[in-house]
Amino acid sequence: MALEAQRELQDILLRKSVKFGDFVLSSGQRSDVYVDCKPTTCSAEAMPLIGRAVLDKIRSRGWHPEAVGGLMVGAEPIAFAVARESLNMPPQVDAFIVRKEPKGHGMKKAVEGIEPMKGRRVVIIDDVCTKGESTALAIRNAMSEDMIVLGAICLVDREMGAKELLKREFGLELESVFTLAALRAVHDANHAALA
Repeated sequence: MALEAQRELQDILLRKSVKFGDFVLSSGQRSDVYVDCKPTTCSAEAMPLIGRAVLDKIRSRGWHPEAVGGLMVGAEPIAFAVARESLNMPPQVDAFIVRKEPKGHGMKKAVEGIEPMKGRRVVIIDDVCTKGESTALAIRNAMSEDMIVLGAICLVDREMGAKELLKREFGLELESVFTLAALRAVHDANHAALA
């Protein structure tokens, strides 16, 4: 991804998705920064940038997925952005959605959106990774459908254990487009420049 596009996406994230204050995270831990990627991932201006950034990460790892997807709701807009942008950056990569629990009716699927699922090479997507539990659940559910998980990518890694969890539990690598530390450094530098 071109440096200018990376900076543009970083600026959108800092403007729309990174908040400073006093917060309780889903893990129960307190933090002075909260990241809600949805205002960024659902914005039209960010979608092509996100798609390109994730495709670049996938290709830099040498992964060749047929599809990308992750847990509802955080991963969906990212997976769709990647699928759409892959039309401009072939080969084509489809998107899928992972449920937290299989549907209780019909085909009782844990994964929706691509057929057949068995044997498909995929990358699991997440918006924000903290300890990695939601990413791990998405991996487990994809594996329950006999998908071949190549690795995982999140938009923002808080660097609080997700990478280590995925390595330990599945032997998989977690990549990130941004780390929280890098976003915080840019935020702090911008505020220092204004002071």
